Amino acid sequence: MPLIDFYPLLKFSHVSLVSCSGAFFAVRGGAVLTGRVWPMRSHWRILSYVIDSLLLGAGVTLWLMLRLNPVRDAWLGMKLLLLVLYVFTGSLAVKRGRTMVLRGVAYGCALSLYLLIASIALAHNPLGLLAR
Repeated sequence: MPLIDFYPLLKFSHVSLVSCSGAFFAVRGGAVLTGRVWPMRSHWRILSYVIDSLLLGAGVTLWLMLRLNPVRDAWLGMKLLLLVLYVFTGSLAVKRGRTMVLRGVAYGCALSLYLLIASIALAHNPLGLLAR
């Protein structure tokens, strides 16, 4: 059975994991900003790593399956660049930010980047839904 036959299931998995990852980040980040301690407990951090690892695996598999090229397919290149920024700002928001103000700003930036990345994926345009 060719790998492409699994495309619908893989795409559904990827989109579902994107939703889970974003929602989990939003909840954890909000909880950190309100002074809760549970988001930093090991089982929640491990769950975050598992979701994001599965998401990365599904994304890379789709990338290879569809023979996408981030240089040729500018929307994918932009998504990957913004993903690096999202990970950085998310890390500042949840763990590495030294002040609550920095964490709050990083949290807002990370959520905005998440939404922009999702809109780029939907529109297959480097500007996402802003291109309209």
